[in-house]
Amino acid sequence: MELFKPDTGLIFWMFVAFAILFFCLWKWAWPVVIKGVESRADLIDKGVEYAQSAKAQLDNARAESDRQIAEARRQQAEILREADKMKTQIIDEAREAARVEARKVMDAAKQSIDQERKQAEESLRKEMGAMALAVADKVVRRQMADDAAQQRLVETLINEMDSKN
Repeated sequence: MELFKPDTGLIFWMFVAFAILFFCLWKWAWPVVIKGVESRADLIDKGVEYAQSAKAQLDNARAESDRQIAEARRQQAEILREADKMKTQIIDEAREAARVEARKVMDAAKQSIDQERKQAEESLRKEMGAMALAVADKVVRRQMADDAAQQRLVETLINEMDSKN
């Protein structure tokens, strides 16, 4: 059982060795370990802060991109409405221009038709007048062929002139 019962001298020298080892570790090794742990903790804290900052920036970037997308969609809708309005306006203007042009063509055609009709009427009147004169000339020549008929015509004209005065 002696193996389980240490000697007092052995305990003393083990205690002295432990104290020297503890002192050396406390004086030189422990500050290095603490400094390493603290620098590692600082590094981890900085990483967490950087991650939080990056997350905040990402959230801001997402919010900004969402806002810009919404603005772009609003502008797109506005442009489409404006284009539709312009299309409608152009179509209406084209229709009105076509109506005006058709009205001008119709008016010109009416004037042309009226002018041609008047010319035709005038031509017809001239031809009818010429025919009437030719017919009257032939009738008068036949009737005036004898002297008695000429005498009666002259007397009738004189009587008509006297009755008018």
